[in-house]
Amino acid sequence: VQLQASGGGLVQAGGSLRLSCAFPKSIIGGATMGWYRQAPGKERELVARITSGGTSDVAASVKGRFTISADNSKGMVFLLMNSLVPEDTAIYYCNVKRTITPTYTFWGRGTQVTVSS
Repeated sequence: VQLQASGGGLVQAGGSLRLSCAFPKSIIGGATMGWYRQAPGKERELVARITSGGTSDVAASVKGRFTISADNSKGMVFLLMNSLVPEDTAIYYCNVKRTITPTYTFWGRGTQVTVSS
């Protein structure tokens, strides 16, 4: 299964970016869609996630700045990132995970976000 993430780029501190991720609608049922990021020298961390039913949460480090949303009819999940800071610089990955049978986890290839000071 291919997940296609897009929307990354170079932005100045205080700016905004919107990431998008496309995936097959067939894998949405009972799954959670998420955005993770990995900065150089650091472990991959969860940024935000949303269930197929629409329940969402975000990491404390981005609360109030990042918003996750999804359009299940189109097989898309989005991450709106406002008030970006250099510490948000990372490769951002989208993810679809289902923890009930049949279980699966799919990852996109990642999109680079660079925030300059």
